[in-house]
Amino acid sequence: MSEYTVTRADLIDAVYKEIGLSRTESAVIIESILSHITGALIKGETVKLSGFGTFDVRHKKSRMGRNPKTGREVPITSRRVLGFRPSNILKRRVNASLTKN
Repeated sequence: MSEYTVTRADLIDAVYKEIGLSRTESAVIIESILSHITGALIKGETVKLSGFGTFDVRHKKSRMGRNPKTGREVPITSRRVLGFRPSNILKRRVNASLTKN
């Protein structure tokens, strides 16, 4: 596995190099995209990026859990969790890159 992480700065730099916009304009575009995705997820909407995958918010009910160290029961509150399902295209690309190595 790679130890490299893609950051916002990397995405901004990629837009800068690929499209030729200034770094400031590239940053505005990336921030706007991320803001739109975040806003939709906060509203409980599903975000589908064709060829990449689908982000959705799932609602988990409260339940009783167990502390693995002590064995003591602990209540887990209800919460919303973010889910991601990669598209088949993304899965194929990732798996194809693994077979090349």
